[in-house]
Amino acid sequence: MCGRLSLFAPPGLLAERFDADPVREPEPRYNVAPGQDHAVVRNDDPDAVRFPTWGLVPRWADASPSSGHHNARAETLTEKPSFRDAFAERRCLVLADGFYDWKETPTGKQPYRVEREDREPFALAGLWEPAPDASDAVGRSANGGTADDAGATFTVVTTEPNAVVEPVHHRMPVVLDRDEEGRWLCEDDPEALADLLDPSPTPEMRAYPVPSALGDPANDSPDLIEEVPAEEDVQTGLNEF
Repeated sequence: MCGRLSLFAPPGLLAERFDADPVREPEPRYNVAPGQDHAVVRNDDPDAVRFPTWGLVPRWADASPSSGHHNARAETLTEKPSFRDAFAERRCLVLADGFYDWKETPTGKQPYRVEREDREPFALAGLWEPAPDASDAVGRSANGGTADDAGATFTVVTTEPNAVVEPVHHRMPVVLDRDEEGRWLCEDDPEALADLLDPSPTPEMRAYPVPSALGDPANDSPDLIEEVPAEEDVQTGLNEF
């Protein structure tokens, strides 16, 4: 799964890394939750970084982004009506410098952060949808995006975990290699696209426990990316006998 995202890289670095200019000045985000807007590069406008809402809502569905699909299983993209058309026609890069998920521990769940070893930004495979009636979106954006983003939504595609994520969760977002990003946006062959949806290699990634305050979407500070002791390492008395 992919429960939360972060993106606090400087705007200039993002523009250079993804060869796309933000349609508005991005703010550093350490705890992006479903239902909030986030930076993506869409296949219909690869020169721009846009800010749709996380929680894909198909145009035919009567739902809000808060109840939309924040994840889409790679294995069923061609089968599920909610994702089939978007997979064929509306793919995007979801920009991030980290993602989070929760690990089951003896005392509950603990959030873990997954990032590149060098903390550089990267792209996740995503799908996007325009507003149910894009013509009605002009001039209204509840998320602070441009009028073109108003009502637009996206989801993060997930796959089997790699060796870094497997101890934390049984799913992970599809992390695209740099040379795969353009193919994800522009490729027309479904079989070629399917080849991009395997778990990413592990050498450049790491996972570590972070504060439980991440669970509240209202918390959004640099403290959330600081490493804390793992719950299984702080069980009092268990290793004293």
